[in-house]
Amino acid sequence: MAHTPVSEIVEARRPRRADARRNYDALLKAAREAFAAQGADASLEDIARRAGVGIGTLYRNFPTRLQLFEVVYADEVDALCKVADEVADEPPWQALTVWLRRFVEYMVTKRAIREAMDGESDVFVSCRTSMYEAGGPLFTRAQEAGEVRPDMSFDDLIRMVAGVTGASYPTTEQRDRVLEIALDGVRTR
Repeated sequence: MAHTPVSEIVEARRPRRADARRNYDALLKAAREAFAAQGADASLEDIARRAGVGIGTLYRNFPTRLQLFEVVYADEVDALCKVADEVADEPPWQALTVWLRRFVEYMVTKRAIREAMDGESDVFVSCRTSMYEAGGPLFTRAQEAGEVRPDMSFDDLIRMVAGVTGASYPTTEQRDRVLEIALDGVRTR
């Protein structure tokens, strides 16, 4: 089944006029921060206030809460996919771990949004497919270079990192340390 690349989902919804685009981008940034801090129940009024716009502007851009979730989610996945392109020429292990660290940041926002989205929605499926198409080649390249265990798949790696980031940590430093320990088990010696 063909999917719409996540970059097309993001661009199709972004306004063309410069002032409208600024408001839209401010709303996305504010929503991302609010969802990461307060979860899926973050107040839309608070999001509009954080963005420096009125609630009417929020609803003009995102008529439903679900549309706001989908666009924030797609925007996060689009940024994750761009990182894969940016690191593609780095040494295999370095490229993979840079991408995985950005994946961890994405997971913080994703947890809140994922609770509110239908896992079978077209946007969700396109985002997941785009993410795997971006990170998968980095994993394969690192595995072919002998830097990643041959007995694991990219899906195994994503689930492991998602599990590590899904736990609650008192500090980001501890989360990052646990991630490094997990990645030590992925890397061949």
